[in-house]
Amino acid sequence: MDTRRALLDALGDGPVSGPALADDLDVSRAAVWKAVESLREEGFAVESTPEGYVAPADPGYSAAGIEFGLDAPYAVEYHDTLPSTNDRARELAAEGAIPVGGVAVVADEQTGGRGRLDREWVAPSGGVWLSLAVGPDVPPARAPLFTLAAAVATADACREAGVDAHIKWPNDVLVGGPGAEGDGKDGSDDDRDGDRGGRKLAGILTEMEGEADRVSWLVAGIGVNANVDAERLPSGATSLREELGEPVDRRRFAATLLERFAALAGTPDRMDRILPAWRERASTLGRRVRVDTPNGPVTGTAVDVEPPGALAIETDDGVRRVHAGDCEHLRDAGD
Repeated sequence: MDTRRALLDALGDGPVSGPALADDLDVSRAAVWKAVESLREEGFAVESTPEGYVAPADPGYSAAGIEFGLDAPYAVEYHDTLPSTNDRARELAAEGAIPVGGVAVVADEQTGGRGRLDREWVAPSGGVWLSLAVGPDVPPARAPLFTLAAAVATADACREAGVDAHIKWPNDVLVGGPGAEGDGKDGSDDDRDGDRGGRKLAGILTEMEGEADRVSWLVAGIGVNANVDAERLPSGATSLREELGEPVDRRRFAATLLERFAALAGTPDRMDRILPAWRERASTLGRRVRVDTPNGPVTGTAVDVEPPGALAIETDDGVRRVHAGDCEHLRDAGD
């Protein structure tokens, strides 16, 4: 572990003296001082007291702020603005610059964000725009599980923030919809929900490169409408602040998301947890759906998600398994 990250971890336990930290890490006191100054330059205002170095009361939304107390192995690279966090993460991957464990590229705003099928993704200041680059030791056939893990991690971070989020296959994180709190008084969907199954809080775009037997690198791009004004969002979308009536702590939100992702997909032996966790948070299962695929639409009742993330749909002609496509929740006859 580098001196900077070790200092952040030590600050989480209270005041820490420079000499004690230097002894623990077997580095010079000058190296510790340099790490302190680096944190201060990032805006993580470490205080010097008679008892030692003390963390700031408000760590702030920055690389050091997110890493402070983070129970996950990822380094964090923060930018005030970027065209695309996914593009930056791919650059790091192409350069072989992904650190051991992985790196989360975070931006306060994106100027060229994109979603699936190269659709525009509105990413103004106030959101959580994050791309996690990892080098997982898994075969390409298991790569779709990382997308599902990212959806679960995002939904869990939304729930911890106080918003009852759910997942629409494969990776849209929504709030509201049939049977959810906030439905229209007549029992139908909230008028804002349309046929999407809810109002969109977040989306995920996963990219990868690999060989026949292993993934070289994988980037999970996650965009969350955190503290974004409603007028800046497209139709059918909402933000955590709009749902809660107050802003969320983006630093804590990003840390929770990374911690949940690591718990599910940080090592290959944990990945068996992903599908059960996804099923528990999904609103698609048991619903009538229409999925537009390259081979035409598939309509029926979604009955399961199968390895490595295919949606099983009960149709008039039997069960169809769909691996990719745009999913629409349809209204049931009784709605």
